[in-house]
Amino acid sequence: MSGFTRRSFLSATAATGLAFAAATTARAETGIGAQVRRVPLAKEEHRVVVIGSGFGGGVAALRLAEAGVPVLVLERGIRWPTGPNATTFPNPTAPDKRVLWYRSAPQLFGRPAVFDPYTGLVEAVAGANMTALCAAGVGGGSLVYQGMSLQPSEAVFNRFFPNELDWRLMNRVHYPRVAAMLRLATAPDELVASDAYLAPRVFAEHVTRAGLPLSKIPMPIDWGFALAELRGEMAPSYTDGSGALGVNNGGKNSVDVTYLAAAEATGRVAVEVLHEVTAIERAGDGRWRVRVNRIDTAGTVLENKILTADAVIMAAGSLNTTKLLVRAAATGGIPDLPDDLGAGWGTNADRIYVWTNPEREFGTAQGGPVVYGSLNWGDPARAHTVVQASIPSVAMDVRSTMMVGFGVSEGRGRFTYDSVRDEATLHWPKEGDAVIQNGAIGPTAHRIAGPGSLLTDTNALFPSTWHPLGGANMGPVCDLDGRVHGQRGLYVLDGALIPGTAGACNPSMTIAAVAERAMDNLVAADVGVVI
Repeated sequence: MSGFTRRSFLSATAATGLAFAAATTARAETGIGAQVRRVPLAKEEHRVVVIGSGFGGGVAALRLAEAGVPVLVLERGIRWPTGPNATTFPNPTAPDKRVLWYRSAPQLFGRPAVFDPYTGLVEAVAGANMTALCAAGVGGGSLVYQGMSLQPSEAVFNRFFPNELDWRLMNRVHYPRVAAMLRLATAPDELVASDAYLAPRVFAEHVTRAGLPLSKIPMPIDWGFALAELRGEMAPSYTDGSGALGVNNGGKNSVDVTYLAAAEATGRVAVEVLHEVTAIERAGDGRWRVRVNRIDTAGTVLENKILTADAVIMAAGSLNTTKLLVRAAATGGIPDLPDDLGAGWGTNADRIYVWTNPEREFGTAQGGPVVYGSLNWGDPARAHTVVQASIPSVAMDVRSTMMVGFGVSEGRGRFTYDSVRDEATLHWPKEGDAVIQNGAIGPTAHRIAGPGSLLTDTNALFPSTWHPLGGANMGPVCDLDGRVHGQRGLYVLDGALIPGTAGACNPSMTIAAVAERAMDNLVAADVGVVI
């Protein structure tokens, strides 16, 4: 790799947080070797406990509250309030402790990067052949996701999801409901024409030149904030590409300011932050017992809680929902869980490239988050999407930008219980997504880049995914509404329910739409009976 290209690559990967894909997780038990502290114990009873505050948890909390049901939402992370000129979120070009969940042990380009323990935004969960990234904080993954809000086509959806989900109903009712809640919009032409958005225009030009489909991507963003930045009315957050780890100025319609804000406004929903669930089990009376550590922002346990509830909705994300349930099955906390629990886990075939062309200007400032994408969905068996994602501003035009791909894949991994570590661990087949990544996503990215360009495949360096899916899949583990088979009052309504792929889309829209559909049915059938 030439010096110029290496500098471009390092700038690009550091700027977008891709180095966290190299992270390994450690059991960072606070206080080992220190004097034993007495931790107080509290016991509470609730009607419904929702574990997690991302898309699934946000949808569930709001719809139950609207039906008159009081809900307690447990979130292990903190709130991240935004507003014009806020500095809540870390800048990707200068990462600090706010980036990482305290259990993660980061390595940046193979070298340790030591941060003080903190309840940060991203946890890296390392498994065999794969590191999966999961979010923490009120709003879950919507805090750090780029915001691409894509709905799979009917043909792709029906190939990978149960037909009983009824794409046409979801297309008519549930996907539009999510779009309205998130206030989706595409970037205005006035913004795209500005100097700060040269990189998206270059991408669009290359896609068109390659004869590939080009679309503006719907985003949960009030683009007026970006236009205000161009006018100098607030510090850059969109227009310099620095929002990869959260948009400081606001205007991003994440779950915390949409679904959860509406849920809390009902007066029936309480969101408890810094509440890390350690176990879930069936109580002797048939209800559910949730064990929780209330922690401080360094991860120190301040209080143990035992919460008993009539119903529990697992919405901690594919990784943590699956890990909690697999451990509960192995340790006897929940007898008779389905045998396929932990299986059917997928990466959504994620691929992230650094696109470098020394002859091409991409701009010192690369506005974001995402403007254009190429949706290659004609063949449902090879459906895939490639989008351009910006590199945060640096002192010079590094002649590089990012391309992100995801697609359909038959590759699946599994979580199994490790008795020595007392936790569920991920096992992923080394070439699990090779067919779609090397046979479709990669060739499309190379066609877009064109002659004279270099694509650095970051997944080849650090196998990783930002879109973990499955583990408690609809069908073998849960019904389509998230009811865990044979476990009255236990539900899964997050990425763990999705069968390993989101149909050549990033998963947020489908997770939310599936949860909306499920809540319609659960409110009608389970409220007042089970819940």
